[in-house]
Amino acid sequence: MHQLRVVNPATEETVATVAETTPEEVGRAVARAREAQRGWAALAPADRARLLRRFASAVDGRLEELALLEVREAGHPIGNARWEAGNVRDLLDYAAGGVERLTGQQIPVAGGVNLTFAEPLGVVAVIAPWNFPLPIAAWGTAPALAAGNAVLLKPAETTPLTALLLAEIALEAGLPEGLLQTLPGTGAVTGEALVDHPGVAKVVFTGSTAVGKRIMARCAEGVKRVTLELGGKSPNLVFADADLERAAASAPASFLDNTGQDCCARSRILVESSVYERFMELLEPAVHAFTAGDPADPETRMGPLISAAQRERVRSYVAEDAPAAIRATAPAGKGFWYPATVLEAAGAGAAAVDEVFGPVATVQPFGDEAEAVELANATRYGLSGSVWTRDAGRALRVSRAVAAGNLSVNSHASVRYATPFGGYKESGLGRELGPGALAAFTETKNVFIATDAG
Repeated sequence: MHQLRVVNPATEETVATVAETTPEEVGRAVARAREAQRGWAALAPADRARLLRRFASAVDGRLEELALLEVREAGHPIGNARWEAGNVRDLLDYAAGGVERLTGQQIPVAGGVNLTFAEPLGVVAVIAPWNFPLPIAAWGTAPALAAGNAVLLKPAETTPLTALLLAEIALEAGLPEGLLQTLPGTGAVTGEALVDHPGVAKVVFTGSTAVGKRIMARCAEGVKRVTLELGGKSPNLVFADADLERAAASAPASFLDNTGQDCCARSRILVESSVYERFMELLEPAVHAFTAGDPADPETRMGPLISAAQRERVRSYVAEDAPAAIRATAPAGKGFWYPATVLEAAGAGAAAVDEVFGPVATVQPFGDEAEAVELANATRYGLSGSVWTRDAGRALRVSRAVAAGNLSVNSHASVRYATPFGGYKESGLGRELGPGALAAFTETKNVFIATDAG
């Protein structure tokens, strides 16, 4: 049996070893899930909501345990990890509130009554990434459960521990056995077995665009539903009339949070030419102040990259003679560290167009609003972005013109559990979170009842 080794990316020490789920075990897990789902869907909506709230309460009771585990397996700073654990609790609570509001319609038609019903899909596979293993696992799991489905959760092979604990907490909270199962494994073995299994009705995948395309193609063979949250290369547009001090102070977090391993990272900083030099003067000390170090230290703002392989990937994008506008320092010794780096876009090569997925951004001046929008849209991705301006009209014009699913004005926030999240173009398909999240895990059944006499 193949064992997955979980490594602390800050120390390179082995945290745990976990057995990979084989295709045969996936088949048995699907059978258990289908059995559990039938009983779960038959529960009164109020009872299903009550159990989900109990699950949220149980998560709340173990927030620190979940957060510390996220620090050890993913290298997240403890402050970030605590927010992530709290996000799981809040999302479960929010999804529970939607159970009794998942309704159909009565549509006026001639000759009878027409009704629609929102019915669960059955068994949903949620394939979670390593960059935010805990919250993104919940993004698919919570609404799928609330809509009456069973969930098979496959965490990334490098970060399975919080997902295993989450399934354990679900059982302790009283959710039926088999309803939420965590299946650790590689994408090539466990992931493909889940995607191909005819008993899986939908696949929710967060990860690279390349892998997302392959999953979508495989799902097409069985006409399975998919939700894909994929890559990003998001712009941070700073206009001359913006609050430059605030825009520069907040910019490092927009591309260094989670060490840049974030699909929403604003890794393309576009600044109006007339304030470019002043913005860069403000940005440099802000980048150096974004301290990297021990993730368990509450003062740490940036941790290590997830693995040695990821560090080498990031290094491959930054030539030693690359025109670095800003280059910070990183801890020496053990751990997969990489310094915060800002490159001039004109000489950055592939780093200016590809998703580096590390603490690397490019910076580029623009002349006017039209050029800013053109540069922002000059990418195959369309996930997030920020617009910094005091002009309300410009804020709305540019937000509507930028081809991305999640725009923020004078802010870098992309994710709220009560609002929809997803991308344009090659950044994905479908939406997660928000009021419509439960509906994405249902089929619409239409029933016509004739009432004409005779």
